[in-house]
Amino acid sequence: MFTPARKSMPAIDYVSIVRSVYNDRRAMVVGAFACVLCTCVTGYLTGSLIFYAIAAGFVISATFRYIDMTRFKNANIGQTDVDAAARWEVRATYHAAIFAFLASFWCFSSFVFVNSPFAELLSMSTTVACMVGIVTRNFGLDRLLTIQLAIAVTLIMVGLLLKNDGYHWFLAFTLFPILIAFRFLAADVRAILLSAVHGRVEASRLAEELDAALDTMQHGLCMLDENGIIALVNDRALATFAEFAPGEWEGKPFVEFIAAATSVGTLPRAAADELLRDNEQQTSSKVILQLTNDRHYEVTTSSRQSRTVLLFEDITERVKAAERITFMARYDALTGLPNRGYFTERVEADLKRWRQSKTKDMATLMIIDVDDFKHVNDTQGHLIGDRLLIESAERLKHALGEKSILARLGGDEFIVYRGAAETEEQVMNDAQTVLAAFRAPFDLFGEHLSVNVSVGIVSSSHHDDDLSMLMTKADLALYKSKSQGKAQSQMFHDDMDVEYRYRQRLKTELRETIANGGLTLAYQPVIDLKSRRVVGCEALARWHHPELGTIPPSVFIPIAEESGLISEISRWVLMTATAECQNWPDEVHVAVNISAKDLRSGDVAQMVGTALASSGLPPRRLEIEVTETAVIEEREAAGVIFKTLTAQGIGIALDDFGTGYSSLSYLQALPFTKLKIDRSFMMDIVNNPKSLKLLANVARLGKDIGLTVTGEGIETEEQLALVAAHTEIDQIQGYLFGVPLPRRDVFELIVRLSAAPSAVAEPKRKRG
Repeated sequence: MFTPARKSMPAIDYVSIVRSVYNDRRAMVVGAFACVLCTCVTGYLTGSLIFYAIAAGFVISATFRYIDMTRFKNANIGQTDVDAAARWEVRATYHAAIFAFLASFWCFSSFVFVNSPFAELLSMSTTVACMVGIVTRNFGLDRLLTIQLAIAVTLIMVGLLLKNDGYHWFLAFTLFPILIAFRFLAADVRAILLSAVHGRVEASRLAEELDAALDTMQHGLCMLDENGIIALVNDRALATFAEFAPGEWEGKPFVEFIAAATSVGTLPRAAADELLRDNEQQTSSKVILQLTNDRHYEVTTSSRQSRTVLLFEDITERVKAAERITFMARYDALTGLPNRGYFTERVEADLKRWRQSKTKDMATLMIIDVDDFKHVNDTQGHLIGDRLLIESAERLKHALGEKSILARLGGDEFIVYRGAAETEEQVMNDAQTVLAAFRAPFDLFGEHLSVNVSVGIVSSSHHDDDLSMLMTKADLALYKSKSQGKAQSQMFHDDMDVEYRYRQRLKTELRETIANGGLTLAYQPVIDLKSRRVVGCEALARWHHPELGTIPPSVFIPIAEESGLISEISRWVLMTATAECQNWPDEVHVAVNISAKDLRSGDVAQMVGTALASSGLPPRRLEIEVTETAVIEEREAAGVIFKTLTAQGIGIALDDFGTGYSSLSYLQALPFTKLKIDRSFMMDIVNNPKSLKLLANVARLGKDIGLTVTGEGIETEEQLALVAAHTEIDQIQGYLFGVPLPRRDVFELIVRLSAAPSAVAEPKRKRG
């Protein structure tokens, strides 16, 4: 069996081989003429008409073959038109079979019908010559070749066998190996051709792929031969070479290229030496090159069999990105000052040198706070607020000079470290310089603002003081400065150290108290103004210290926030308050306060879910209270958490509304269910009609946007009467109904007021 040529060759080669069968009409005519002449000669010598008939057959076959070859030429089939080529191959096979039959029948007739050695010799030699031509002409078409050889050899063998003598029989059987030899010869030639064709196609494909790879490669590629000559470069490498040293470098020594780049100054000498050393040592390595035009290249060197390949990668953008990342990690994006982390790194290093030197100079730290920045941010907008911080940073840099390490601590706070101060007077002069820098008003986008700063200062000659301790003392001094009226500086003194140590003790013992369950809860009742019944209670954490007595929440809650304990307190309050609320009447809810740090941690929803699951309290009986300050600091986080909680039916109350940061945008954007008006609105309503009107308007605002309104700080019957008569407040909370009570007492109050809805607790006009 044989494989059709159309299946064993690429399309373009198969069509070419079929075309070669039809190409040379002149050779076909000459061959046909020779066959006709020889058959006519044998006919003339033998007088046999059969030879003239065979000659006529050659003439007719050649004529039709010539016509077919002409038609093929005019058809002009495509180079890959395999189907058309296959049809023409079949036609060529018919013509070849006819020719083989005529030539072999000529030999058959010479052996069988006439007795002429010359005729036998002439017919056999001519036919064998034609068979050689068949092999050399049609080797590519296995089917056509096999049919021709089979027809020719079969008829000749039959003719020789019919001679009926041993010599002719021997000759007949030798034709069979000749057939096989011709067949193998054609197959070998065809295999060589196909191998060459396939090799050519594969080489062409590989060459095209290599060219495509070199052209599309993002890196510059340079190959050096065994003599260090630049043998191959792609376009990217040529462009790279032009940046190093302009010129034609392909075919020249790589050493000359490096020398030229060094001489023109684009390549530093150290980098050039490292690159040449790696090339000479035939090692695989990477070298970072920084050119004088501030571009960076990474050169990867790989050597194999005395040849070296160099890849030039432009890493300028990568280096710049790394520098940007480093800058972002170390510097504040708004002001360009070092951030807290980088400030800490630099100051710790300087403090280490200061301790090792054991000099008598003082380490000085200042914390600077922009006074009333939140007011500027809220009233003028974030754009002006940001610009104020930028210009504040510029004024501080100009006032303090390069010897100071200045950083943005966060928000509106800056921190300054100055070493080598000799006296406290020198330190205070630095603080006065800072205060003086802010006396001139700021011109911010056409707005003229007078802004001051408060400064807390600490100077220490104790080499044991670390940065954390210095910052704590400076922060205490800043707190003292702001409490005394702002726009001034305050040096940390030893009397503040007592407060510092007190806070440190509370910080340590608060952690132990929380771990040991030492906190308790008190509940402030919330009264419905119309029914005078308790509709809810606000859960408030209390700490009674065994030695220091009762620690006010205003003291230990900020400490808890500072030390990261606030979330543990919030989690405990939620668990305890929801469990206690389960014992109250079904219409009474419990409210729990959540801090900004709780919102920032993102665990509020999880804490609430755990508490409700543990206590079995329905979500509608829980209310989460959050101050305006917490919402301002964590607005985005609050929005996500509040939507999750309200979807479960949990109420969200905005506590202390009106304490200085009120913004209607928060009321609109966040899903509040209750508005708690701060006690400051209640203080003067009895004596000042304007205060009462302001309270009524604030309450009306809450009602207009569908919120339940609670008034805080009701302490007298007069206040209660005015609130009931002139405002739309729904609920009230204050000392008129008692101070925050422990769980047993508040339960009794709930039961008592529920039993006598019109009764009001005995007013307590004074706290105590």
